Amino acid sequence: MYYGYGYGYGIDPTLILVLIGAAISALASMNVQGTFSKYNRIRNYRGLTSNQVAEHILHSAGIYDVKIERIRGNLTDHYSPNEKVLRLSDATYGQTSVAAIGVAAHECGHAIQHKESYAPLKLRALSVPLANIGSKVSWPIILIGLLLGYSTIAELGVYLFSFVVIFQLITLPVEFDASARALRILDEDRLLEEDEHRGAKKVLKAATLTYVAALFTTILQLLRLVLIVSRVSRNDD
Repeated sequence: MYYGYGYGYGIDPTLILVLIGAAISALASMNVQGTFSKYNRIRNYRGLTSNQVAEHILHSAGIYDVKIERIRGNLTDHYSPNEKVLRLSDATYGQTSVAAIGVAAHECGHAIQHKESYAPLKLRALSVPLANIGSKVSWPIILIGLLLGYSTIAELGVYLFSFVVIFQLITLPVEFDASARALRILDEDRLLEEDEHRGAKKVLKAATLTYVAALFTTILQLLRLVLIVSRVSRNDD
């Protein structure tokens, strides 16, 4: 008799992959929150605000058509290439902390990537629709395939979910490059003192590690799905 995932009424052993992924994500989140909190209490010696630093970086890169706006939330900072708007969160906007300046500089790095037509950024933009389809449609298709016992349908869902992994894989070089650009400009333009620069580097490193954690977590989810669907496929044979 078929009982769903092919493990009867017992505990699904692949749940360990979910737990590992959850632990990785939690550690990465705790690390970035703790690092940001630490350097958010340290004000830069020159008293520059994140907005001033962002404007300086953008102008030095020849970018004058990007607006800087405030957005609600904590660490919700992002650059919107379609709108040409750099949005800084409540924890960053107008702040003089080393952490805030590091985050603002990172987002400027994305704006510079956009201006220079940085290939991985363009590739990530192209992969967004596929990633959205994969994240929204894959699970329903997989569940339908598992419930009906049709491995072919479930396998289609797994293939769609792999688009999410590909998107996150493409995201890594984009984020690493943006941080590298930010730190290089902060150093070359002497916007931060040496110890402040080290603090900003730690903040950006912690933030980038969240993307690494997200990739590993998604890969573990994909592995779990492959194992489950493979079990159903063997039952079909």
